[in-house]
Amino acid sequence: MKKTKNTKKQLLEATLTLISEKGYLRATTREIAQKAGVTELTLFRHFGSKERLFEELLNGYTFLPRLKELLPELEGLSYERSLEIIATRFLLTLKERKAMIKIMYSEVTIYPEKIRAIYNRFVDEMRGTMAGFFENMQKRGIMRRNSPEMAARVFLWILISYFRSEEIMRPGSMKKETMEMNVQEIIDIFMHGTLNKRSDLSYTGRTAHERL
Repeated sequence: MKKTKNTKKQLLEATLTLISEKGYLRATTREIAQKAGVTELTLFRHFGSKERLFEELLNGYTFLPRLKELLPELEGLSYERSLEIIATRFLLTLKERKAMIKIMYSEVTIYPEKIRAIYNRFVDEMRGTMAGFFENMQKRGIMRRNSPEMAARVFLWILISYFRSEEIMRPGSMKKETMEMNVQEIIDIFMHGTLNKRSDLSYTGRTAHERL
């Protein structure tokens, strides 16, 4: 059993390396097997297909498993602190997997239908897991009533956009201290919005006096 687990881990790590270097479309099962030090037959015996290997990679080597492990640890922490921890860990994971993410961005629109379906299921599960966190905050009366799914979508989108602009478009810009400060700012805006609650501005930007 231990040998089987080690072989699977070797194959997944080889897949991670090659997909990060060449992308899913160009990384072949033969190359992956060679990188892992096993035969291609062994690869298929453990995973059945290249598609299944890719699915296991997403489920085991991305932020999703880390998020699932992290959420129970946040019990008892404030809403703000919990979001800061999730955001920081998410960004660090994106940075760690930068090479794979970068090449997947360039490939995703030309993936075969089966691979796009796997990728979309992964994205949906990420959003669903985060939505579950927001739903729990609503049940505890901490978060106001809105769509937990939309909250998850917006929260993750902000972080991914920040990562793309700071680390992919300008490599090396996402320094630790700057990132931590920016995470605090992002969480503050996400939690409290941008409207000054003491102002009397309508959505048109006019004051009450101007509207009269």
